[in-house]
Amino acid sequence: MLHQWNKHGQIKFGRGFTLLELLVVMVIIGLLAAYVGPKYFSQVGKSEIKMAQAQIDALEKALHQYRLDVGHYPSTESGLTALIAQPNNEPRWQGPYLSKAPPQDPWGRPYVYKYPGDNSEFDLFSMGRDGQIGGEGEAADITNW
Repeated sequence: MLHQWNKHGQIKFGRGFTLLELLVVMVIIGLLAAYVGPKYFSQVGKSEIKMAQAQIDALEKALHQYRLDVGHYPSTESGLTALIAQPNNEPRWQGPYLSKAPPQDPWGRPYVYKYPGDNSEFDLFSMGRDGQIGGEGEAADITNW
């Protein structure tokens, strides 16, 4: 707060903000946050879904290369680790097919791999944000089929 001395030796206070002015500014900031916040967080959810789709696409390409070399996709038991480490019973393996361990989905869980698949030659999917089979919106599964 600003202050000055007047000619009588008393402190003269400068004009500050009133409580009403501060409340108006806080309401405006709150309204802006209420408008921008949901738009920002919906974009974060969309980017996680796009990242999962891109990772599934990259894993699919590595699995196809594995099949070209070996003659079949890795078993469910071997899983995606067969893309970086040679399974014991695969002499034609020419990997690694990934430069590092298979990534986790954007929500920190491993991708689900199943061969033979129920929906395609192999099933590769993330259970989405909620970690449960099914769901809608951001909780929907992200799949290769």
